[in-house]
Amino acid sequence: MHRFLRLSLVALWMLPGSGAIAAAAGKVDYASQIRPILAEHCFGCHGADKAKSDLRLDSIAGALAGGNSGPSIVPGKSGESLLIEAVTGGDNASPMPPEGPRLPAETIALLKTWIDQGAPGPREAVEPARPAVQSSHWSFQPLAHGPPPKVKHAQAVRTPIDAFIISRLEREGLTPSPEAEPAMLARRVYLDLIGLPPSPAELAEFLNDKRPDAYDRLVDRLLASPAYGERWARHWLDLARYADSNGYTIDGARSIWKYRDWVIAALNRDMPFDQFTVEQLAGDLLAKPTTDQLVATGFHRNTMRNEEGGTDPEQFRVEAVVDRVSTTGSVWLGLTVGCARCHDHKYDPISQREFYQLFAVFNNADEPSLSLPTDQQAREQPAIDAEIELVQTRVATVEAELPGRQAEWEMTIGQQLDELAAGGKTPDVLAVLAPLREALAVAPAKRSKAQKKQLLDEYRKHDKEYVTIMESLGELKQRKKQLASAVTTTLVMHERAQPRPTFVHLRGDFLHPGARVSPGVPAVLPPLKASGKQANRLDFARWLVGDKQPLTPRVTVNRIWQQYFGQGLVATENDFGTQGERPTHPELLDWLAGQFVEHGWSLKALHRMIVSSATYRQASTGRGDLAAKDPYNKLLGRQNRIRLDAEIIRDSALAASGLLDRTLGGPGVYPPQPEGIYRFTQQKKFWKENTGPDRYRRTMYTFLWRSSTYPLLTTFDAPDATVACTRRVRSNTPLQALTLANDRGLFEAAQALAARLMAEAGDDRARIELAAQLCLARNPSSAEQARLTTFLERQRAAFAANAKDAALAAPEHRPAKTNPAEAAAWTALARVMLNLDEFVTRE
Repeated sequence: MHRFLRLSLVALWMLPGSGAIAAAAGKVDYASQIRPILAEHCFGCHGADKAKSDLRLDSIAGALAGGNSGPSIVPGKSGESLLIEAVTGGDNASPMPPEGPRLPAETIALLKTWIDQGAPGPREAVEPARPAVQSSHWSFQPLAHGPPPKVKHAQAVRTPIDAFIISRLEREGLTPSPEAEPAMLARRVYLDLIGLPPSPAELAEFLNDKRPDAYDRLVDRLLASPAYGERWARHWLDLARYADSNGYTIDGARSIWKYRDWVIAALNRDMPFDQFTVEQLAGDLLAKPTTDQLVATGFHRNTMRNEEGGTDPEQFRVEAVVDRVSTTGSVWLGLTVGCARCHDHKYDPISQREFYQLFAVFNNADEPSLSLPTDQQAREQPAIDAEIELVQTRVATVEAELPGRQAEWEMTIGQQLDELAAGGKTPDVLAVLAPLREALAVAPAKRSKAQKKQLLDEYRKHDKEYVTIMESLGELKQRKKQLASAVTTTLVMHERAQPRPTFVHLRGDFLHPGARVSPGVPAVLPPLKASGKQANRLDFARWLVGDKQPLTPRVTVNRIWQQYFGQGLVATENDFGTQGERPTHPELLDWLAGQFVEHGWSLKALHRMIVSSATYRQASTGRGDLAAKDPYNKLLGRQNRIRLDAEIIRDSALAASGLLDRTLGGPGVYPPQPEGIYRFTQQKKFWKENTGPDRYRRTMYTFLWRSSTYPLLTTFDAPDATVACTRRVRSNTPLQALTLANDRGLFEAAQALAARLMAEAGDDRARIELAAQLCLARNPSSAEQARLTTFLERQRAAFAANAKDAALAAPEHRPAKTNPAEAAAWTALARVMLNLDEFVTRE
């Protein structure tokens, strides 16, 4: 039944002397006749040192256990043994050996005879069935808790981080850069911690604070801001492949925004990362899980869902589980475990069987929706149910009384029908009345079922009491339906009582199951302990953040570091395997990982530690000596200039213009977007632009259709939410400049910024200064002031000569008595400010 052992077996080469071994008429001896064949040709790949496809042929026990394809021999049945099919090259098998001459017929006959005789020989395994996997690769080793190094430039050290960085610079004959100017540093830390620029008042407060710990106080204020959770949730949602639709071609809407809000709230209250992990992967398996813990399991419900007709639901359920395995490997382990779906990993010590052991961890989950009524809805629901029960009781009473009242009605209606018939009614009316008259003419006991039903249905129309109860019942049920439709739902995970069996999928095809497997983890990592008969998601989640797990803390701190410096200490942030890059500062990586765990997995403590360092606070100005020795700034002799994320660009424009609405959470919103977005999608998507405050919410709340992502997000390199994104790319294209200047939403921001400048500052010079403070968190230089003044005067002249264009460009809400040409000129200047490289860059 399993036809793919050919992928697992090494070639059996022709033995010297084709006539030396013949099919034995008597009993075949394993030790002298069979084992030599296997030892010479199989043990190299399927022995004690190596077990390709998890197959061991150095013992009968190993052959009986088999590999990924299942048992390689079936005692007494050579025709059903994969070993024989592999060497004979059956209809469903590739030739073995794949190259060179085939195994002689007499050798194959000997193997068949031995199997048909019951495969006699010792059944005990010569060595452990599957050898332990050892690897010297750096990422699989325990964390090294070494102290920070001693450095010559000790005065430059603010935190232990700096000692590691400066030590490496000193080895290269380099020195760190000086600290950035206070205004630039403030803008940097605002954008990094909360994803918004400082207002002029906030910037002034910091610059005027002369206390030695002014910067530390600023960091604490930003970490305590609700905007912190919004900013850093966006990166986690990239990992979670969060979207508000199902994906594939139909891409229907889904309700899962409660999970997004859970992430924001969890980060704002600094939920320890180990708890953050456990609740997302297995919150439903905790003892008496709270609603929030159930909502948290939405992490792995962000997989896509195919709604097309004619598809096999099991196929796409399997694809979702595969995605969960691959995503978990990337997010927590930094390993490309998905590469082992169809075969053993080509580079890392992860076998195909181990991939399906991880698959088994997630294969036992069902995928329900969870209703989350508000307090008001929760109170209304039982009240409506009680009313419905009362009315249904009354209906039952009326129904019981119907037969007696119906008999009286029949006598009355019968006479009325006779009178109508005698009154010369038209033939069509008589045709309608005829069936009723016929039924009434039959004695009640002799009427057919159809006649009884016809008369009962007709009578019910005339029984006012029955009609009035029934109408009330219908109204109540409609109210209940409306209430149910108004209740928010979210997608969650739920463990099945009866585990699904999990098999290796041969060649990654779920229609071709191989050996059955139980939940487990790669042998190169610490062992997974089961709390019951077999490990479940909760056991696995706790294993990910266990004391002996070296990968999770390393991967997590590296990903956080990456956001602050543009690149992680390990540049290949999603591949800590043998093909990934080695860390530039391995001792620092392990020290940070160790500190992260020792400080209770506190993300805020990690953020504080990084942004407080002198390394983070350095100026980003280029230096010739650094460019010569370290052109990519991997040694961090200066800070890096980083193009802002798509969401932060739009949010910064809204903040500068004064339009930003800072309401937290809630369903996705619909800001303005270009026309024709859905022209090339299979179905036109809902997009009714908000006209109130929701129009100006933070961009992370924008409704995310997978098939047609909000265009500004796509233009500035936001991911498409089909797979986990561990690092956003940063491109530089002409379309980005065109979007900044002409996007409808950003043009509205430019108009609002213009109106703000005219309302809050009195003359041109003051307005230009305010524009620079709002957009760049600094005052303009004299040269910049002069250039912007010249530009403004030219725009005034151009719009004065073209009233139509001025009317289109001028903001509707502007100071009284401001003419359109003046307002349009300031809109043009605002567009320039929002299109500056400095505006979209974190220095």
